[in-house]
Amino acid sequence: MSEPRPRHPLASGDGRPGGHEDLGRGGPDGLDRPGNEIFDALRVAEVLRIAGDGESANDRPLVLDASCGEGHFARALARCGHLVDAIDAGPSAVYRCRALGGGPRYAVAEMSQWRSPWLYDVVLAVDVLFRVLDDAAWRAALVNLGSLVRLTGRLVVTDEDAPGRVARGDRVLHRPAAEYRAAVEPLGLRYGGFTPYRFRESRVGFHVFTRTS
Repeated sequence: MSEPRPRHPLASGDGRPGGHEDLGRGGPDGLDRPGNEIFDALRVAEVLRIAGDGESANDRPLVLDASCGEGHFARALARCGHLVDAIDAGPSAVYRCRALGGGPRYAVAEMSQWRSPWLYDVVLAVDVLFRVLDDAAWRAALVNLGSLVRLTGRLVVTDEDAPGRVARGDRVLHRPAAEYRAAVEPLGLRYGGFTPYRFRESRVGFHVFTRTS
């Protein structure tokens, strides 16, 4: 009979490592905290590849993290030297993000209503637009975000890449790339393609648009 496995001193009550309270959300169903850590790390790496790193300390990319939630992406980008504005419609979410600090400038705002005195190198909306079920609200948010991208900058949104709409339950509506293109191409944003997360069973990935005019 084998001896019981000793309990690691950092193990929390649910058997998962403690800390990193901003993780453990947003991934495929059934992910534990380590799984979400991997999921987030993969997505952050892809966002960094898309956003770039600037060429000098005076050329740091200016990023908007739209509907930032717990601020994981905003803080990760700030740690890598990006200048980050992060918005969320929930005052409590913004309060928690501000308490954690980490570099971003946080504000309470709807995606469709945020205004800025400057345009951004990258406007990022991760795992949020497919949770906006109302078409008018979805379009208003997307068009406003697109209007905040500077010339040669990028709009990065996440969704699936199916040929048509896919509803998952009563809280998620995946829209095809054609609908995103119809909304933002009139703003001078050219579609650059889709990069999947490539994580387990997730069908979601990054749709990237570049401002060309």
